[in-house]
Amino acid sequence: MIMITVAFILSMILSLLFGVPYISFLKKHTIGQYVKDCAPEAHAKKQGTPTTGGVFIVLAIVIASFITLSMAERLNNMSVIAIITLLFYTFAGFQDDYLKIKGHANDGLSAKGKLLRQIAIAMLPTFFVMTAYPYGSTVFFGHHSINLGWFYPIFAIPVITGASNAYNLTDGLDGLAASTGVFAFLGVAAVALLGGYPELAIIASTVAGALFGFLRYNKPKAEVFMGDTGSLAIGGLLGTLAVMGKFELLLIFLGGVFVCETLSVIIQVASFKTTGKRVFKMAPIHHHFELLGWSEKKIVIVFALTSAVLALISFAIYFLGMIGVF
Repeated sequence: MIMITVAFILSMILSLLFGVPYISFLKKHTIGQYVKDCAPEAHAKKQGTPTTGGVFIVLAIVIASFITLSMAERLNNMSVIAIITLLFYTFAGFQDDYLKIKGHANDGLSAKGKLLRQIAIAMLPTFFVMTAYPYGSTVFFGHHSINLGWFYPIFAIPVITGASNAYNLTDGLDGLAASTGVFAFLGVAAVALLGGYPELAIIASTVAGALFGFLRYNKPKAEVFMGDTGSLAIGGLLGTLAVMGKFELLLIFLGGVFVCETLSVIIQVASFKTTGKRVFKMAPIHHHFELLGWSEKKIVIVFALTSAVLALISFAIYFLGMIGVF
Protein backbone atom coordinates (compact mmCIF):
# COMPACT_ATOMS: atom_id res chain seq x y z
CA MET A 1 0.00 0.00 0.00
CA ILE A 2 2.88 2.35 0.82
CA MET A 3 4.57 1.75 -2.54
CA ILE A 4 1.28 2.38 -4.35
CA THR A 5 1.05 5.77 -2.66
CA VAL A 6 4.70 6.49 -3.47
CA ALA A 7 4.06 5.51 -7.08
CA PHE A 8 1.14 7.95 -7.34
CA ILE A 9 3.01 10.87 -5.78
CA LEU A 10 6.24 10.29 -7.71
CA SER A 11 4.44 10.00 -11.03
CA MET A 12 2.36 13.11 -10.32
CA ILE A 13 5.49 15.14 -9.51
CA LEU A 14 7.29 13.91 -12.63
CA SER A 15 4.26 14.75 -14.79
CA LEU A 16 4.14 18.26 -13.36
CA LEU A 17 7.89 18.75 -13.86
CA PHE A 18 8.02 17.36 -17.40
CA GLY A 19 4.98 19.35 -18.49
CA VAL A 20 6.60 22.79 -18.28
CA PRO A 21 9.52 22.29 -20.70
CA TYR A 22 7.53 20.02 -23.03
CA ILE A 23 4.66 22.48 -23.43
CA SER A 24 7.18 25.26 -24.02
CA PHE A 25 8.80 23.12 -26.72
CA LEU A 26 5.42 22.49 -28.39
CA LYS A 27 4.55 26.18 -28.35
CA LYS A 28 7.95 27.16 -29.72
CA HIS A 29 7.57 24.78 -32.64
CA THR A 30 3.83 25.51 -33.09
CA ILE A 31 2.85 21.86 -32.70
CA GLY A 32 -0.89 22.25 -32.20
CA GLN A 33 -4.22 20.46 -32.47
CA TYR A 34 -6.36 20.58 -35.59
CA VAL A 35 -10.09 20.61 -34.82
CA LYS A 36 -12.49 18.55 -36.90
CA ASP A 37 -15.07 20.45 -38.96
CA CYS A 38 -17.83 18.28 -37.46
CA ALA A 39 -16.93 19.25 -33.89
CA PRO A 40 -19.19 21.65 -31.95
CA GLU A 41 -18.62 25.29 -32.92
CA ALA A 42 -17.28 26.10 -29.47
CA HIS A 43 -14.29 23.87 -30.20
CA ALA A 44 -12.95 26.20 -32.90
CA LYS A 45 -11.11 28.15 -30.20
CA LYS A 46 -9.13 25.00 -29.36
CA GLN A 47 -7.43 25.13 -32.77
CA GLY A 48 -3.67 25.30 -32.34
CA THR A 49 -3.60 24.15 -28.71
CA PRO A 50 -0.36 22.15 -28.17
CA THR A 51 -0.87 18.41 -28.51
CA THR A 52 1.06 15.12 -27.97
CA GLY A 53 1.10 15.81 -24.21
CA GLY A 54 0.90 12.04 -23.84
CA VAL A 55 4.67 12.03 -24.30
CA PHE A 56 5.38 13.48 -20.86
CA ILE A 57 2.50 11.53 -19.27
CA VAL A 58 3.98 8.23 -20.47
CA LEU A 59 7.50 9.33 -19.55
CA ALA A 60 6.34 10.00 -15.99
CA ILE A 61 4.54 6.64 -15.86
CA VAL A 62 7.53 4.66 -17.12
CA ILE A 63 10.12 6.31 -14.86
CA ALA A 64 7.89 6.19 -11.77
CA SER A 65 6.96 2.58 -12.49
CA PHE A 66 10.57 1.38 -12.82
CA ILE A 67 11.62 3.21 -9.65
CA THR A 68 8.75 2.03 -7.46
CA LEU A 69 8.66 -1.49 -8.89
CA SER A 70 12.39 -1.81 -8.20
CA MET A 71 11.95 -0.50 -4.67
CA ALA A 72 9.13 -2.98 -4.08
CA GLU A 73 11.12 -5.78 -5.75
CA ARG A 74 8.27 -6.30 -8.23
CA LEU A 75 10.08 -5.52 -11.47
CA ASN A 76 9.21 -8.88 -13.02
CA ASN A 77 8.28 -10.16 -16.47
CA MET A 78 4.62 -9.21 -16.08
CA SER A 79 5.33 -5.60 -15.16
CA VAL A 80 7.93 -5.22 -17.91
CA ILE A 81 5.54 -6.57 -20.56
CA ALA A 82 2.84 -4.15 -19.36
CA ILE A 83 5.25 -1.20 -19.69
CA ILE A 84 6.47 -2.35 -23.11
CA THR A 85 2.87 -2.60 -24.26
CA LEU A 86 2.28 0.96 -23.07
CA LEU A 87 5.30 2.16 -25.05
CA PHE A 88 4.19 0.39 -28.23
CA TYR A 89 0.76 2.00 -27.98
CA THR A 90 2.46 5.35 -27.35
CA PHE A 91 4.46 5.00 -30.56
CA ALA A 92 1.31 4.12 -32.51
CA GLY A 93 -0.53 7.09 -31.08
CA PHE A 94 2.40 9.42 -31.74
CA GLN A 95 2.50 8.28 -35.36
CA ASP A 96 -1.17 9.19 -35.67
CA ASP A 97 -0.59 12.62 -34.10
CA TYR A 98 2.50 13.23 -36.24
CA LEU A 99 0.57 12.61 -39.46
CA LYS A 100 -2.13 15.05 -38.33
CA ILE A 101 0.44 17.72 -37.51
CA LYS A 102 2.39 17.11 -40.71
CA GLY A 103 -0.75 17.20 -42.85
CA HIS A 104 -2.17 20.28 -41.08
CA ALA A 105 -5.48 18.43 -40.65
CA ASN A 106 -7.22 16.02 -38.29
CA ASP A 107 -6.55 13.06 -40.59
CA GLY A 108 -3.90 10.78 -39.18
CA LEU A 109 -3.69 7.03 -39.58
CA SER A 110 -6.56 5.37 -41.39
CA ALA A 111 -9.08 3.60 -39.17
CA LYS A 112 -7.89 0.26 -40.55
CA GLY A 113 -4.23 1.12 -40.07
CA LYS A 114 -4.80 2.23 -36.50
CA LEU A 115 -6.83 -0.88 -35.63
CA LEU A 116 -4.25 -3.25 -37.12
CA ARG A 117 -1.54 -1.63 -35.01
CA GLN A 118 -3.69 -1.89 -31.89
CA ILE A 119 -4.43 -5.58 -32.53
CA ALA A 120 -0.77 -6.39 -33.19
CA ILE A 121 0.33 -4.71 -29.96
CA ALA A 122 -2.46 -6.39 -27.94
CA MET A 123 -1.09 -9.78 -28.98
CA LEU A 124 2.01 -9.24 -26.82
CA PRO A 125 0.36 -9.14 -23.36
CA THR A 126 -2.33 -11.63 -24.45
CA PHE A 127 0.05 -14.42 -25.43
CA PHE A 128 2.37 -13.63 -22.54
CA VAL A 129 -0.46 -14.19 -20.07
CA MET A 130 -1.57 -17.36 -21.87
CA THR A 131 1.85 -18.97 -21.84
CA ALA A 132 3.37 -17.65 -18.61
CA TYR A 133 0.58 -18.23 -16.11
CA PRO A 134 -1.52 -21.34 -15.30
CA TYR A 135 -4.81 -19.44 -15.45
CA GLY A 136 -3.85 -17.22 -18.36
CA SER A 137 -6.64 -18.41 -20.65
CA THR A 138 -9.28 -18.38 -17.94
CA VAL A 139 -11.86 -15.62 -17.54
CA PHE A 140 -13.07 -15.08 -13.97
CA PHE A 141 -16.09 -13.43 -12.46
CA GLY A 142 -16.33 -14.03 -8.75
CA HIS A 143 -16.16 -17.78 -8.13
CA HIS A 144 -17.27 -18.50 -11.69
CA SER A 145 -14.73 -19.07 -14.43
CA ILE A 146 -14.36 -20.42 -17.93
CA ASN A 147 -11.16 -21.58 -19.58
CA LEU A 148 -11.12 -20.44 -23.20
CA GLY A 149 -7.88 -22.21 -24.05
CA TRP A 150 -6.42 -21.07 -27.36
CA PHE A 151 -9.63 -19.16 -28.09
CA TYR A 152 -8.68 -16.69 -25.37
CA PRO A 153 -7.10 -14.18 -27.83
CA ILE A 154 -10.51 -13.79 -29.51
CA PHE A 155 -11.69 -12.44 -26.16
CA ALA A 156 -8.61 -10.67 -24.76
CA ILE A 157 -7.42 -8.79 -27.83
CA PRO A 158 -10.79 -7.01 -28.31
CA VAL A 159 -10.73 -6.13 -24.60
CA ILE A 160 -7.39 -4.36 -24.98
CA THR A 161 -8.07 -2.72 -28.34
CA GLY A 162 -11.58 -1.80 -27.23
CA ALA A 163 -10.24 -0.10 -24.10
CA SER A 164 -7.69 1.78 -26.21
CA ASN A 165 -10.35 3.09 -28.59
CA ALA A 166 -12.88 3.80 -25.84
CA TYR A 167 -10.44 5.97 -23.91
CA ASN A 168 -9.46 7.70 -27.15
CA LEU A 169 -13.12 8.58 -27.81
CA THR A 170 -13.42 10.06 -24.33
CA ASP A 171 -10.58 12.49 -24.97
CA GLY A 172 -12.80 15.20 -26.45
CA LEU A 173 -13.10 17.89 -23.78
CA ASP A 174 -10.54 19.68 -21.64
CA GLY A 175 -9.74 17.49 -18.67
CA LEU A 176 -12.31 14.79 -19.46
CA ALA A 177 -10.09 11.81 -20.28
CA ALA A 178 -7.56 12.72 -17.59
CA SER A 179 -10.07 13.19 -14.75
CA THR A 180 -12.10 10.08 -15.52
CA GLY A 181 -8.86 8.16 -16.03
CA VAL A 182 -7.56 9.07 -12.57
CA PHE A 183 -10.48 7.33 -10.86
CA ALA A 184 -10.57 4.40 -13.29
CA PHE A 185 -6.90 3.61 -12.67
CA LEU A 186 -7.23 4.08 -8.91
CA GLY A 187 -10.00 1.48 -9.12
CA VAL A 188 -7.70 -0.78 -11.15
CA ALA A 189 -4.96 -0.34 -8.54
CA ALA A 190 -7.31 -1.33 -5.71
CA VAL A 191 -8.67 -4.36 -7.57
CA ALA A 192 -5.21 -5.52 -8.69
CA LEU A 193 -3.86 -5.23 -5.15
CA LEU A 194 -6.79 -7.18 -3.74
CA GLY A 195 -6.36 -9.80 -6.44
CA GLY A 196 -2.71 -10.39 -5.59
CA TYR A 197 -1.06 -8.42 -8.38
CA PRO A 198 0.87 -5.66 -6.57
CA GLU A 199 3.03 -4.95 -9.62
CA LEU A 200 -0.05 -4.12 -11.67
CA ALA A 201 -1.42 -2.03 -8.81
CA ILE A 202 1.80 0.01 -8.75
CA ILE A 203 1.68 0.63 -12.50
CA ALA A 204 -1.99 1.62 -12.33
CA SER A 205 -1.18 4.02 -9.50
CA THR A 206 1.56 5.69 -11.56
CA VAL A 207 -0.95 6.23 -14.36
CA ALA A 208 -3.42 7.81 -11.95
CA GLY A 209 -0.68 10.05 -10.57
CA ALA A 210 0.58 11.11 -14.00
CA LEU A 211 -2.96 11.93 -15.15
CA PHE A 212 -3.60 13.90 -11.96
CA GLY A 213 -0.46 15.94 -12.61
CA PHE A 214 -1.44 16.34 -16.27
CA LEU A 215 -4.74 17.92 -15.19
CA ARG A 216 -2.72 20.95 -14.08
CA TYR A 217 -2.14 21.67 -17.78
CA ASN A 218 -5.23 20.05 -19.30
CA LYS A 219 -8.06 21.42 -17.17
CA PRO A 220 -10.34 23.98 -18.90
CA LYS A 221 -8.95 26.04 -20.66
CA ALA A 222 -6.36 23.44 -21.62
CA GLU A 223 -2.74 24.41 -22.19
CA VAL A 224 -2.05 21.05 -23.84
CA PHE A 225 -3.91 17.96 -25.10
CA MET A 226 -2.65 14.42 -24.57
CA GLY A 227 -3.44 13.55 -28.19
CA ASP A 228 -3.62 10.00 -29.48
CA THR A 229 -0.09 9.66 -28.14
CA GLY A 230 -1.62 9.59 -24.67
CA SER A 231 -5.18 8.37 -25.14
CA LEU A 232 -4.44 5.29 -27.25
CA ALA A 233 -1.59 4.33 -24.93
CA ILE A 234 -3.41 4.85 -21.64
CA GLY A 235 -6.54 3.10 -22.90
CA GLY A 236 -4.45 0.22 -24.19
CA LEU A 237 -2.72 -0.08 -20.83
CA LEU A 238 -6.10 -0.08 -19.08
CA GLY A 239 -7.15 -3.12 -21.10
CA THR A 240 -3.74 -4.74 -20.65
CA LEU A 241 -3.87 -4.46 -16.86
CA ALA A 242 -7.37 -5.98 -16.85
CA VAL A 243 -6.18 -8.94 -18.93
CA MET A 244 -3.04 -9.48 -16.86
CA GLY A 245 -4.92 -9.10 -13.58
CA LYS A 246 -7.69 -11.47 -14.73
CA PHE A 247 -10.52 -8.98 -14.16
CA GLU A 248 -11.40 -8.44 -17.81
CA LEU A 249 -15.17 -8.50 -17.29
CA LEU A 250 -14.92 -6.02 -14.44
CA LEU A 251 -13.57 -3.52 -16.95
CA ILE A 252 -17.19 -2.90 -17.98
CA PHE A 253 -17.61 -1.12 -14.62
CA LEU A 254 -14.06 0.16 -14.08
CA GLY A 255 -14.16 1.81 -17.49
CA GLY A 256 -17.90 2.44 -17.43
CA VAL A 257 -17.62 6.03 -18.64
CA PHE A 258 -15.47 4.94 -21.58
CA VAL A 259 -17.89 2.11 -22.37
CA CYS A 260 -20.81 4.57 -22.48
CA GLU A 261 -18.84 6.91 -24.75
CA THR A 262 -18.22 4.02 -27.15
CA LEU A 263 -21.79 2.74 -27.02
CA SER A 264 -23.10 6.21 -27.82
CA VAL A 265 -21.06 6.22 -31.04
CA ILE A 266 -22.20 2.71 -31.99
CA ILE A 267 -25.84 3.55 -31.30
CA GLN A 268 -25.60 6.83 -33.21
CA VAL A 269 -24.05 5.24 -36.30
CA ALA A 270 -26.39 2.24 -36.27
CA SER A 271 -29.48 4.43 -35.87
CA PHE A 272 -28.48 6.85 -38.62
CA LYS A 273 -27.63 4.07 -41.07
CA THR A 274 -30.84 2.12 -40.44
CA THR A 275 -33.41 4.88 -39.85
CA GLY A 276 -31.70 8.06 -40.99
CA LYS A 277 -32.27 9.53 -37.52
CA ARG A 278 -29.83 10.39 -34.75
CA VAL A 279 -30.38 9.30 -31.16
CA PHE A 280 -27.99 11.92 -29.77
CA LYS A 281 -27.37 15.49 -30.86
CA MET A 282 -23.77 14.42 -31.40
CA ALA A 283 -21.62 11.45 -30.43
CA PRO A 284 -19.59 10.61 -28.38
CA ILE A 285 -22.10 11.38 -25.66
CA HIS A 286 -20.07 14.17 -24.01
CA HIS A 287 -20.77 16.25 -27.13
CA HIS A 288 -24.50 15.53 -26.70
CA PHE A 289 -24.46 17.15 -23.26
CA GLU A 290 -22.32 19.96 -24.63
CA LEU A 291 -24.98 20.74 -27.26
CA LEU A 292 -27.66 20.56 -24.57
CA GLY A 293 -26.00 23.59 -23.04
CA TRP A 294 -23.81 21.99 -20.37
CA SER A 295 -20.48 23.74 -19.83
CA GLU A 296 -17.28 21.76 -20.34
CA LYS A 297 -16.53 22.12 -16.64
CA LYS A 298 -19.92 20.65 -15.65
CA ILE A 299 -19.56 17.71 -18.03
CA VAL A 300 -16.06 16.95 -16.77
CA ILE A 301 -17.12 17.10 -13.11
CA VAL A 302 -20.19 14.89 -13.64
CA PHE A 303 -18.28 12.34 -15.71
CA ALA A 304 -15.37 12.29 -13.26
CA LEU A 305 -17.69 11.74 -10.28
CA THR A 306 -19.42 8.97 -12.24
CA SER A 307 -16.03 7.35 -12.85
CA ALA A 308 -15.26 7.57 -9.13
CA VAL A 309 -18.56 5.92 -8.17
CA LEU A 310 -18.02 3.18 -10.77
CA ALA A 311 -14.53 2.53 -9.36
CA LEU A 312 -16.01 2.02 -5.89
CA ILE A 313 -18.73 -0.24 -7.27
CA SER A 314 -16.10 -2.25 -9.16
CA PHE A 315 -14.06 -2.77 -6.00
CA ALA A 316 -17.17 -3.85 -4.11
CA ILE A 317 -18.14 -6.32 -6.84
CA TYR A 318 -14.63 -7.78 -6.91
CA PHE A 319 -14.46 -8.07 -3.14
CA LEU A 320 -17.88 -9.73 -2.91
CA GLY A 321 -16.87 -12.15 -5.64
CA MET A 322 -13.68 -13.07 -3.77
CA ILE A 323 -15.57 -13.91 -0.57
CA GLY A 324 -18.02 -16.05 -2.51
CA VAL A 325 -21.17 -13.91 -2.46
CA PHE A 326 -21.66 -14.76 -6.13
